[in-house]
Amino acid sequence: MRVTEKGQVTIPKDIRDALGIGAGTEVEFERRRDSIVIRKSSRGRSRGQQLAERLRGRGDVEMTTDEIMALTRGA
Repeated sequence: MRVTEKGQVTIPKDIRDALGIGAGTEVEFERRRDSIVIRKSSRGRSRGQQLAERLRGRGDVEMTTDEIMALTRGA
């Protein structure tokens, strides 16, 4: 594996899958003498939190909650 000119490396898919690391996942680096440890950040947002943040404020329906509930319930 090589480091790009921008200092980037690709984490192998099997490792990403095993650790649950996907696009947007926060990771931490730790230096241990001549090694680097990378781990999923404990401060990072969960995948569900990230999704909710991306969707927040994007709704464009001008209906009240009661109107939406009546529509979905067929009332």
